[in-house]
Amino acid sequence: MMTLVLLMVLLGTAPAQDPWRVLDRASAAYSAITTLTADFVQVVDNPLIGAPDTTRGLLFLERPGRFAMRFTEPRGDRLVADGRYLWLYTPSTTPNQVIRTRIPATGGVTPNLIGQFVDRPRERYQARWLKADSTGGGPADVVALTPLEPAAGYREAAIWVGRADGVVRRVEIVEASGQRRVVALSGLRSNIAIAAGELRFTPPAGARVVDQ
Repeated sequence: MMTLVLLMVLLGTAPAQDPWRVLDRASAAYSAITTLTADFVQVVDNPLIGAPDTTRGLLFLERPGRFAMRFTEPRGDRLVADGRYLWLYTPSTTPNQVIRTRIPATGGVTPNLIGQFVDRPRERYQARWLKADSTGGGPADVVALTPLEPAAGYREAAIWVGRADGVVRRVEIVEASGQRRVVALSGLRSNIAIAAGELRFTPPAGARVVDQ
């Protein structure tokens, strides 16, 4: 058996893992935090548009229901889930408009980029282990997830779970339209105070709020 495992490692492969053990570890790590901040790089690849679009910024998370992405490239764009509404403000493309969407009080659909995959995943997904990989945080297990809820808005997802700490450091989502979104996290900091303004949103004066 040891010879087989060694051969697989030398060939660049690894024995398949139980995806639920990986997800249980990720769930436990997520449950242990109250807040999380990180730097992010997001790449959105829409085959109908052309070249992938790369953006950067800061991510903020406060359990259970608050989440935000403050973009530095393009500067000023924001996505904020305040527990009641999801606000999307993109002055880089539509400077006088804010899109507001009510967050469902029940169900598995949530704008929380990390929580939606590791909070009660057994109730929400079919899962399979894809491969061993590495991120800036070290070795990781990659798990593919297929949502059980049709309203999820995406076909499938994959998450990179750190082997050392169970923290999700990369997310890849294939949306219903075929668009692929990858978010890679670095510089993660947990259980630190987050300024209240990062997790709430007030529309700028003169901006039109569009409810969806």
